[in-house]
Amino acid sequence: MRAVLSVDELPAAFERCRSEAQSAFGVGGLYVERLMRGARHIEVQVIGDGQEVIALGERDCTLQRRFQKLVEMAPSPVLDEALRGRLVDAALRMAKAVGYRGLGTFEFLVDAARGDFVFIETNPRLQVEHTVTEEVTGLDLVQLQIEVAAGRRLADLGLDKPPTEQGFAIQWRINGEAGGWRLDRFDLPAGPGVRVDTHGLAGMAPSPHYDSLLAKLVVRGARFEDALRRSQRALAETRIEGVTTNVGLLRRLAGRLEPAELHTGWLEEHLTELLPSIVEADPQQLRAPTAGRLLQFSVAAGDVVAAGTELAVLEAMKMEHVLAAPRDGRVAALAVAPGQFVDAGQLLLTLEPANQARATASRAQALDPDGIRPDLQRLIERSAFTADAARPEAMARRHAQGLRSARENIADLCDAGSFIEYGALAVAAQSRRRTPEDLIANTPADGIVTGIGAVNGGDFGEEQSRTVVMAYDATVLAGTQGARNHAKTDRMLGIAAEQKLPLVLFAEGGGGRPGDTDVPVVAGLHVPTFASHAALSGQVPVVGIAAGRCFAGNAALLGCSDVIIATRASNIGMGGPAMVEGGGLGVFKAEQIGPASVQHGNGVIDLLVDDEAAAVAAARHYLSFFQGRMPQWTAPDTRALRSVVPENRLRVYDSRAALPALFDAASVLVLRSGFGAGIHTALARIEGRPVGVLASNPLHLGGAIDADAADKAARFMQLCNAHGLPIVSLIDTPGFMVGPDIEAQAQVRHVSRLFVTAGALRVPFFAVVLRKSYGLGAMALAAGGLHRPVFTVAWPTGEFGAMGLEGAVRLGYRKELEALPAGPQREALFQRLVAQQYSNGEALNLAATLEIDAVIDPAETRGWLARGLASAIIRPLPNHRFVDTW
Repeated sequence: MRAVLSVDELPAAFERCRSEAQSAFGVGGLYVERLMRGARHIEVQVIGDGQEVIALGERDCTLQRRFQKLVEMAPSPVLDEALRGRLVDAALRMAKAVGYRGLGTFEFLVDAARGDFVFIETNPRLQVEHTVTEEVTGLDLVQLQIEVAAGRRLADLGLDKPPTEQGFAIQWRINGEAGGWRLDRFDLPAGPGVRVDTHGLAGMAPSPHYDSLLAKLVVRGARFEDALRRSQRALAETRIEGVTTNVGLLRRLAGRLEPAELHTGWLEEHLTELLPSIVEADPQQLRAPTAGRLLQFSVAAGDVVAAGTELAVLEAMKMEHVLAAPRDGRVAALAVAPGQFVDAGQLLLTLEPANQARATASRAQALDPDGIRPDLQRLIERSAFTADAARPEAMARRHAQGLRSARENIADLCDAGSFIEYGALAVAAQSRRRTPEDLIANTPADGIVTGIGAVNGGDFGEEQSRTVVMAYDATVLAGTQGARNHAKTDRMLGIAAEQKLPLVLFAEGGGGRPGDTDVPVVAGLHVPTFASHAALSGQVPVVGIAAGRCFAGNAALLGCSDVIIATRASNIGMGGPAMVEGGGLGVFKAEQIGPASVQHGNGVIDLLVDDEAAAVAAARHYLSFFQGRMPQWTAPDTRALRSVVPENRLRVYDSRAALPALFDAASVLVLRSGFGAGIHTALARIEGRPVGVLASNPLHLGGAIDADAADKAARFMQLCNAHGLPIVSLIDTPGFMVGPDIEAQAQVRHVSRLFVTAGALRVPFFAVVLRKSYGLGAMALAAGGLHRPVFTVAWPTGEFGAMGLEGAVRLGYRKELEALPAGPQREALFQRLVAQQYSNGEALNLAATLEIDAVIDPAETRGWLARGLASAIIRPLPNHRFVDTW
């Protein structure tokens, strides 16, 4: 961490932080935050069991040295109750929002003068300073976190409410500073109200590679003054020899500690006052500012340097300290060797006066921002072969077919300038049969372009929009899958899984490639690509796009996608012409195998579009539903909903007419329209919130649910459940389709998928009965029963029954009907009985008996759903798993 006080300091601070982070954690990513001066550092300790969260008090960690906590107090002796309550409330709200489980520390910077605060970070673990919380609450935090991890509830642990704090506790961190790194003497205090946590003992040699913390001295008292007075005595009894420590500094702090005047920079401002013997650097000598290991000298004896030039890098407490020249000069001598451990104040090198002009010239020569070194020039020339412009003939053939290149599709999908390409310099593994020049020119990226870009970043921001993209390049070896091609996909699939990033796959290509000679592989059936791709299902949104020909391995990856978008001219099949012919099944052209018209009708294709531009637009639209709430939206005129259902209860209608009047303008995306016509499935938004939509289709079998419709709806519910989308069900069904013909299609297994899937839903479900709601089919579309959804409401046209009204009359009143002769008299009785059944089962009666929650004006449906979505919760993914019935 570095404080940057001017723009000029930013580049050096950035590079040093990046290097430290890479060295310590293997990750060089950084972030920037506002520098707050004069702030107090307050943290709130919480514990949660995944359902309930309580606060265990706060700690004041303001007293720090070099941005590291030195003294911690609990509770804060200067925080007023109102501000304390706001901090605790903020921590609890954040913890509850994620269903926090375990111990956690929510850290804040507080500007006491202004009465405001900002959130710094959450540490989801035990903190060094947990001891002071234990002392004032009487709780064993280590044991509690183990109990919670084992599944115990807070109430079972006696934590149904926050504990009462008793007194004050102060922790003093005793750190090694310098010396021989051997504890010749290690005497620590004891007695009532004094606790010491340590790993140290006499004769031990602490390693300089790790944190220099030797012991935590924790002192408790009924009042803060009592704890401070006891601290002074305990520190006076502490005796450590052989290693220079900060005990002297802690003693002086304990002698003059005034909590009200503290801020995070206070100790640095008063350090020379507290420790007047600190080594001052000789302006002609470079000395070690702290104990540590000299990583490197950046200069050599005799070099002429300018003021500010990096001279050496010292490692201490996992941090790299850059030591710069205090003035222009010449390096006269190096006093130590790189890799050596040095004490604070030890001489590292000496500077002699040097000619100012020469020093300035040396610095200017070292910084040439426009210089292109030979190694960089080689990269520029090599990278040029990856661009489409390097292969104009191939691009011309592609465009003549009405198709785009892989990079053109990616450029259209990803926000401008956001795509970073992985593996661009790869070539086909065919060096035994082709020259390097041939491979570079004709097999760029080994036939697949992979990387990460932002999709819809303008609406949802950079973080929410990052997406893994893989695009097979049909102009390179027909988009086939080769050795390095697989290695690239495996790399990107691993990143998508680890970073939880959506995946878009442009799948055009011909499957496995037999021509790679550089890898000793016979069948290639061991590659992890297909298993890794399939494992993303339900973890992240996966979009597959097909244009042109997509066969074999490419089609297998496409088939694992959540949604398949295909152009009308595409062909999709598990085997291309060569495989079909090789299997003795006849000779076919590629256009005869899996045409889009067939694959759309059988449910393989979810979205059928005209061309690749439309496919990319559809992919962007689809991904938007999994990127969060849309910040801006346009509401429709909901009065149109009043005329969706005809007044004649026997007349069919198109339920899709309800969608544009119910959901945000231009938000509806209908999926799988060519398959399972009995139920429409769509993604949409209400006030910017994404939802999944099920809608009965009275135009097909009167809305009865057949096998295809059940399969389509069940899979759609699984999609919404996996990715946390609430579901809105618009019901108008006479029930499940029945009869000998439908039962021959395994109807029992297919329709039961709806019940099994609904039983595992974690997302809120809302049922709106438009008209008919009969039997088991209506229950299935209401997540298993009318009381399963968050709410079940009906329009005034709603009618309910255990089965269709006409059938119920024919069965229930058979004797009465057969007692009359066939003809007008029997028909009149039948119609009268049907009308009576309708009256009994109309929506108003169902609401009166509380079988549904309300009958509403259709124009109010959007408002009901918006309010329901605002209050409903999405539960964590359950441990419950189910066996699909089909």
